Amino acid sequence: MIRIRFHGRGGQGIKTAAQVLGSALFGEGFEVQDAPRYGAERRGAPIFAYVRAARGAIHERGVITRPDLVVVADETLVPMPAAAVLQGVSPGTLLLIHAAAGPEEWAKRLGSPCPILVLPAGAPGEHELAGMRCAGAAARLTGLVGRASLEAAVRAETARYGAAAVARSLDQALESYDAFSASAGVLAGAARSVPGPPPQWIALPAEPPALSAPHIHGAATSELANTGTWRTLRPVIDPEHCNRCSWICATLCPDSAIRVDEDRTPHIDLDHCKGCLVCVAVCPPHAIRAVAEAEAAA
Repeated sequence: MIRIRFHGRGGQGIKTAAQVLGSALFGEGFEVQDAPRYGAERRGAPIFAYVRAARGAIHERGVITRPDLVVVADETLVPMPAAAVLQGVSPGTLLLIHAAAGPEEWAKRLGSPCPILVLPAGAPGEHELAGMRCAGAAARLTGLVGRASLEAAVRAETARYGAAAVARSLDQALESYDAFSASAGVLAGAARSVPGPPPQWIALPAEPPALSAPHIHGAATSELANTGTWRTLRPVIDPEHCNRCSWICATLCPDSAIRVDEDRTPHIDLDHCKGCLVCVAVCPPHAIRAVAEAEAAA
């Protein structure tokens, strides 16, 4: 399995970069995971995305803590502890930084034993699609993605932005893909990082249901928990307007808190009715109304 983590800032296309790489690997016949992770959705905030690829089923889940390749689209994130760019980096991890300084300079700054490659960044103010450039370079480094698969993935993932955006994305992704031809395939083959522990599966067999809905008064349920205290509004049935079509309100009550007599007269169990007011919304003759708890208590 190959594990790749992208780091960047909101607006740099990091989420899209992971999608492009994941789609390209999928197009080459791999099982793939790709997912973003970010906090506040605002431009400039640190985010990361990750990609896993394998020939067989992928049983790992969650954030990649032992990456084979770390791709950094914004060099200002490297010294930020909150960005966690170097989390889990080992001597076998390849670090690719989109930056102006060369790999020797970065080796001095980081003092890290892992190999470092640099994707040269353009001059300040130059219009670059950092995410696309990083996706193209990462695809080349895997040695598993052909140029045609990368192009197809870029087109598929950026089509919604229009023809001009697709053309720009293709130019920059393919340019960085070609630029790393000498390093093609450094991640191919077995995973470079130390494999994690195997997943610990917990079997939860399904039990045949006795009823089609939760039954408050059934055995081993929460009958003693007075969930009726959660309400701010309670449903009240007007018996004069009730049509006794109780199969509607009783069936749609999510907690089965409506009991029905033999003559189909509904009664609301106020000890367990949580006040969702679904019954008020679905009652055909509008015989159920919502009453504030303070008013009902008075």
